[in-house]
Amino acid sequence: MSEADSDGTDIRRAVVLDYLAHGLSDDGRPQYEKSPAGYALGIDDFQLYQVAFDEEERLTIGSEVVVEPPSEREIVTEAHRVDYEDLSSGAQSELEYVVADLVEENEQRFVDFYNDAQPITLRLHQLNLLPGIGKKLRNGILDERKRKPFESFDELSERVSGLHDPDEVLVERILEELRDDDLKYQTFVGRREQEQNQ
Repeated sequence: MSEADSDGTDIRRAVVLDYLAHGLSDDGRPQYEKSPAGYALGIDDFQLYQVAFDEEERLTIGSEVVVEPPSEREIVTEAHRVDYEDLSSGAQSELEYVVADLVEENEQRFVDFYNDAQPITLRLHQLNLLPGIGKKLRNGILDERKRKPFESFDELSERVSGLHDPDEVLVERILEELRDDDLKYQTFVGRREQEQNQ
């Protein structure tokens, strides 16, 4: 995941969503000048990247690569942020699976979201931003976490009646934030930058 090197450099890793061995279709250069390209999703902050890869490397969808800082890149030669609409259709269709895998692989981080979520305004709580979580479910989660913090998704579904797939609810919210950059509140996408700017 995110790690700081011995010199304090913040390393950002991403998962490859699509690998285009012959470069991007809208790249007007002759084929021999194009480098392999693709799209990737940031592991910590779910930022989307368009990337160019080293000619010598052969990658598969799901590979992990370093996108930032440039000095730490090994396979990626260029990376810049893009929006959901800019992704190839292959990357868009892969996105849901990659997000679901990241939520599953980082279960503790996302269970902690349920444990630590706070009110945003007097009327709106972070938990209410999750699809399907209204007042009743939110209150159920808050009451249960006061008794004892949740330790897993399974425990969340057992202890909070009506909350059947707490991991899928998070995946839905992350995908919603990725697809709609006009959302007023971003809870997961770009979270790291928000924290750094505070």
